[in-house]
Amino acid sequence: MSSTTPKSKGQPQVHIDSRGRTYVTSSSGQRMPASWNPKLLVDQPEADDYIHNPTKRTLPRGPSFNTRGIANLGCLLILGLCLLGLFIGYPVTQYYTSPHQTAAGNLGLGGINSSGQVPQIAGNWGLIDLETPHDALSFPSYMDGSDWQLVFSDEFNTDGRTFYPGDDPYWEAVNLQYWETGNLNWYDPSAITTRNGALEITLSKQPSHGLDYQGGMLATWNKFCFTGGIVQASVSLPGMNNVSGLWPSVWTLGNLGRVGYGASLEGMWPYSYDTCDVGAVPGQIIDGKPAAAKEQGPYKNASISGLPGQRLSRCTCPGEEHPGPKHADGSFVGRSAPEIDLFEGQVDGTTGSVSQSGQWAPFDNAYQFFNDSNGVIIDDSSITAQNTYTGGPLQQATSYVTATNQICYQQNEGCFSTYAIEYKPGYEADNAYITWVSDGKKAWTLNAAGVGADPTTNISARPISQEPMYVVANLGMSSSFSFLDLDNLVFPAVMRIDWIRIYQPPDAINIGCDPSTHPTMDYIQNNYAAYNNPNLTTWQSSISGYNKTFPKNSLVDSC
Repeated sequence: MSSTTPKSKGQPQVHIDSRGRTYVTSSSGQRMPASWNPKLLVDQPEADDYIHNPTKRTLPRGPSFNTRGIANLGCLLILGLCLLGLFIGYPVTQYYTSPHQTAAGNLGLGGINSSGQVPQIAGNWGLIDLETPHDALSFPSYMDGSDWQLVFSDEFNTDGRTFYPGDDPYWEAVNLQYWETGNLNWYDPSAITTRNGALEITLSKQPSHGLDYQGGMLATWNKFCFTGGIVQASVSLPGMNNVSGLWPSVWTLGNLGRVGYGASLEGMWPYSYDTCDVGAVPGQIIDGKPAAAKEQGPYKNASISGLPGQRLSRCTCPGEEHPGPKHADGSFVGRSAPEIDLFEGQVDGTTGSVSQSGQWAPFDNAYQFFNDSNGVIIDDSSITAQNTYTGGPLQQATSYVTATNQICYQQNEGCFSTYAIEYKPGYEADNAYITWVSDGKKAWTLNAAGVGADPTTNISARPISQEPMYVVANLGMSSSFSFLDLDNLVFPAVMRIDWIRIYQPPDAINIGCDPSTHPTMDYIQNNYAAYNNPNLTTWQSSISGYNKTFPKNSLVDSC
């Protein structure tokens, strides 16, 4: 039940329901909130009714384009461009403006190196160490001053690194005795680590594998290689500058020979040869000729050379195992494992020095290379002189000795000194050369003419290494290298390497262990045992070797 307060027709009606609540209805009977003021709810036209009438279109139309509309569209456009820049433009710009590896190098599918390892240095496993100073990303050539590009660096700033197999993407320490040079020490991976921002290789007087001393050797074999360039090492030499007996060294070797693995090296080291002639055969003699090669001394086969011949020579018969490639005439490219040493530390009397050398085969008459002005340049004869050792039945050496910075030794001030090589592969026609650097300054240069053809022994020119090379660093001791002053040597002796950096000309970047011009991967894989078992001391021996014959040579075998 409800009561109604009488009102005039057309006016809102006020009602009271059965619960005493008041409500209002319009003239049409629609219920309205009681809070509305009935006096305003009249069914009479009001001044703004036309605004709310959907049937009326009497409002004036403005222009299609106006300032406010354009501003709105402009804001939307700017917002859209900002979003595109953030999510597309920035990533693309970052990609193309950030430094990138300029060549594939030795890393394959999935970022593995040539020996199948995945780099494990989290956040810093590229070819260029992220902690390399910005001003070291390029370096002027020692020869012509042109800027060369950094292609590899290791600053060794992370302490506690180890170099057992699989520990590092580029370096691996050997675990063997270096019997080739009669070392008195065992090379053990535990002798190598990084400490206080430097690589440390320690030679200690402690029993190891039946020997009295333990040293260390590590290499980038089959992990990182390069062909041509500058190789620098900042080194604090071990021991004292006036006590003889230690053998510290940083050097390079062709990837087809693994350091310490004798079977892989037989017939490969120290050849650098790409000609099919007497220089590629055993002893450098065919039918007793040339006479000069035969008269050089009572070596193996009474010849100048005790080498078994170049295993992978240009004379290799068709169909024989050879890593290739081939020349245009169908003959194989002569392959080998050349050696170029940044330095080998030695002490003569009271002065520390370094021998800086290249090792070669085949050999010149009397092991004398062409050291005239066309072949050799000495930068400071007051501290650099030719090494008295020029070769023997297993190697010929182009070597000069330079006095070192006498305070950059472990037991002196321990400062670092830069040793380096800069080399251009090829022959005299290529303007090829090797330059050696000691204490940051050029010491001497071997031009390709210095190892040119020798008509006396009937050999052709030997090229400055064209093979992919890798880096070796080691500290050991052997009486075959220097006098052992055991009474005055102090152990442990430590060689410290602050950094190693490699540069190449921007127009001649050539890194990787398996370049198309000098491939190595398939050959190494096909002869896995020779490259992975250090107990196989020769290629051919059936007792202690790989028990495999050399490929047939067209000069001495029937193809």
